[in-house]
Amino acid sequence: MPSGTYLHVDEGVEERFQCAPGPGGWRYTSRRDDGVRLDLVVDARWRQIRVELVTPGWWLRGGLTGPELAWVRAAGESGTEHGERASGFVSGSPGFLVAVARSLELDEGAATDVRLVRLSGTSLSALTVLWRWRRGATSSYETETEPLPVTEYEISDLSTGEVESLYLAGDVAVAAPGVELTDLESPPNLLA
Repeated sequence: MPSGTYLHVDEGVEERFQCAPGPGGWRYTSRRDDGVRLDLVVDARWRQIRVELVTPGWWLRGGLTGPELAWVRAAGESGTEHGERASGFVSGSPGFLVAVARSLELDEGAATDVRLVRLSGTSLSALTVLWRWRRGATSSYETETEPLPVTEYEISDLSTGEVESLYLAGDVAVAAPGVELTDLESPPNLLA
């Protein structure tokens, strides 16, 4: 079960995470120094079926229900229900990027546009975004035990034109926009 630490460079905040495949999918849990917690569960096709994101003042719970993403967001006991035709959530956590990249099943050089709900800030404000994902090359890096394949994904925000890169080794983001992997206590699960 891979576990380690990401550094959110701009904020100087660490995110400690664990992830593991299960019989029906994959799970990613994390806790940041600033009190933000994430529990992300995907099914066998990497669709986000259960998401819980908690900040010190707000919480959000949701997931995919067919073609629609549904969620409840609140600052107290009861929240407001929301829905959007989207493929999943994204936020500052690399766990979401791993789930989206794996769900696309892109061949090398292929690209597709993906509608996502971006959660931002301590209030978990939601904004629907359209991003183009392109799978780049996979490079192999020598390690102490066996070569580690790392795949590049180019992510373009179609509303701003901004392009960033994501590097995945199995189910771990080796590098992501604004995030550095600073510690990995066990190797990633290398997925087919």
